[in-house]
Amino acid sequence: MKVLWVKSGGLVPLDTGGKIRSFNLLKELGKKHDVTLFTFYGAHANDRHSDLKQYFSRVIHLPVALPAQRGVGEALKYARNFLTLRPYSLSKYALPEVALALRKLLMEERYDLLICDFLFSAPIVPWDIPLPKVLFTHNVEMQIWKRHYEVARNPIWKVVAWREYRTMERAEREYLEKADHVLTVSENDRQLFGVFLPIENISVIPTGVDIDYFHPSSSPAESNRLVFTGSMDWMPNEDAIQYFAKDIFPLIRKEVPEASLWVVGRHPSERTQALETENSGVFITGTVEDIRPFSWDASVYVVPLRVGGGTRIKIFEAMAMGKAIVSTPVGAEGLPVEHNKNILLEESAEGFARQVIRLLREPGERARLGREARKLVEEDYSWGAVAGTFDAVFEKISMGCPVTGAAVRR
Repeated sequence: MKVLWVKSGGLVPLDTGGKIRSFNLLKELGKKHDVTLFTFYGAHANDRHSDLKQYFSRVIHLPVALPAQRGVGEALKYARNFLTLRPYSLSKYALPEVALALRKLLMEERYDLLICDFLFSAPIVPWDIPLPKVLFTHNVEMQIWKRHYEVARNPIWKVVAWREYRTMERAEREYLEKADHVLTVSENDRQLFGVFLPIENISVIPTGVDIDYFHPSSSPAESNRLVFTGSMDWMPNEDAIQYFAKDIFPLIRKEVPEASLWVVGRHPSERTQALETENSGVFITGTVEDIRPFSWDASVYVVPLRVGGGTRIKIFEAMAMGKAIVSTPVGAEGLPVEHNKNILLEESAEGFARQVIRLLREPGERARLGREARKLVEEDYSWGAVAGTFDAVFEKISMGCPVTGAAVRR
């Protein structure tokens, strides 16, 4: 099968959950099929996209000029978009030169299937060209913006989030209806999209993890160290750490004064970096080559997300490393985890702090949760197993066969 995979934001470095998911599924798909990767992204130094040619039949990568995040250029672009009915987070990727290049490719080459990876790629896809098109959604974007609106305290940010939520709801529905089939990463997302589409037009592709790369450490962890990993330029992650540092961590430090929090991930904002000086025991690393040593050194892995959609790869990575995890229900949403069996789930700041304190004081319970977590991902959620599901869905779509849409439970 000849597959064209279209992705905004690039594919490497593997520094976001979406890139990790896409890369591993694409790599497995490339072992069986003729795959062309078409991707565009903000131009940057040390671009490694040419290295991807070892995995795929063809790689078309277009570095483009994008305004700096939260800079003056982005503010001006947002202001221009404000008078339209389109969400800014989609419009900023709707680059005419990229759309033209993609259309030209499709006029010159014949493909059996087009995969639109993430909703952010949808504005440049020529939906009128006659070939099967699949929209691979990693989140329900309107839900993320609705949650931003609900937790926002700053009145200006509340207005921005409300506008983005309502315009995103309209745009997301538009592209869902244009696609021949939709993929989600959880049953929760499938049910949410089922309000707009026939449920049989939606399939669930479970989240996976590299169980060989992410493995438990033989060295003991630091007894009072907590860790959070994730791209710190993703707003839900920034919100999570602000919430944890201000509402949860002080409660933990009151009972365990030696407790420390390590926040590991790329591009922390000035606001996030300020937490290091404002809060004793908080350490912000910025970009690191390898997140595993930071997770191995921690006794408890925390996921205090209040905003989000899809599923968090970070949780499966921590599980594969045998870590005891405390998460909000939103943080673990859509994952096949069980409270008190392989993870601890708490909604309130007080309850979250209480569970972390308990784990810091009970190494036996930490070890039990870690063993159960590793067992879950080891048995059912390697990337090879998940990619088999992915491939089966694509084969049926390309042949015009009906797809049941049911989530796979291995």
